[in-house]
Amino acid sequence: MGGKSAEHEISLISALNILLSLDRERFEPLLIGIDKEGKWWLQDEQRLREQPMDPKQIQLPDTDRPVAVVPGASAPHFIDLSTGKPLPEPVAVFAILHGPNGEDGSIQGLLQHLHLPYVGPDLLGSAVCMDKDVAKRLMTEAGIPNAAFRTFRAWEQAQISFEDLTQALQPPLFVKPARMGSSVGISKVQNAAELKAAVELAFRFDRKIVIEEGIVGREIEVAVLGNEDPKASVIGEIVPEVDFYDYESKYVSADGATLLLPAPDMDEATIQRVREAAIHAYQTLECEGLSRVDYFLCEDGSLMLNEINTLPGFTKISMYPSLWGLTGIPYSDLITQLIELAIDRQRALDALQVSQ
Repeated sequence: MGGKSAEHEISLISALNILLSLDRERFEPLLIGIDKEGKWWLQDEQRLREQPMDPKQIQLPDTDRPVAVVPGASAPHFIDLSTGKPLPEPVAVFAILHGPNGEDGSIQGLLQHLHLPYVGPDLLGSAVCMDKDVAKRLMTEAGIPNAAFRTFRAWEQAQISFEDLTQALQPPLFVKPARMGSSVGISKVQNAAELKAAVELAFRFDRKIVIEEGIVGREIEVAVLGNEDPKASVIGEIVPEVDFYDYESKYVSADGATLLLPAPDMDEATIQRVREAAIHAYQTLECEGLSRVDYFLCEDGSLMLNEINTLPGFTKISMYPSLWGLTGIPYSDLITQLIELAIDRQRALDALQVSQ
């Protein structure tokens, strides 16, 4: 939990919620916090529980127990450097690390080196979905409709022109860091002055940005769960009460958006079409374990894929666990199923031949 990311605090809140709902008859939690410098620390459960469930106040508790990671197939994999002794070997890792350095394949690659089961998509699926530019190019190749866009690198910043963009893209435009989540660094722009400020903001979080055409439609979300045979949840809808569903709306302000569970006024044929499309997108972008698939449902009935979030929030107002709760999987059972899916995948990987 935590991590070297702008979503550090949301990760801590997600971790707290998971901790409070973990099936203690089956699992005993081992808590490792990663601070904003990327250092790993063993955490005390009681001190973590005392933290406020508020992204503006929550902090990773200070500790004097640094953790070292030991690669390889054999245990131990985690060492408490304050004592020099190994920590209990985990049956699985729930890397609830949102954003860069946690949701982008980096931690997944490390855990693969450790031969440890972990929750969520693997290195490839995580990296692909985290990069909006790469994900959108793969969507387009697979015939999955998504918003028209342009991609720019940091050294191209001076070339970005509102006039040029609006010849190809219909405003309003959305300017986004290519590899960031939770709406961090995203702006909606209507003119050249707003574009300049939005581009500067986005480049503060990434060296590559995506500028998308605005899509008019209902914002709907589907939770997908599974490995080889994934299932889709009921459909939820987000109705922003502000200009768009930003970071503040998601995690800070209870008045920022209305979550409709399930999405109203949707016929069975449309519901089935959305769920099938979500599973197709999930598999196309190499997802396993879990992901939240976000769409725009346009007035003509067409679907435009917005993004796939491979490690959606697990806070008390997060859409992913709420959707599965409505579908019939309570929060605690959902956590257990995610851990079991991680173990199943690792078992399949361990069965593969690694030499001639």
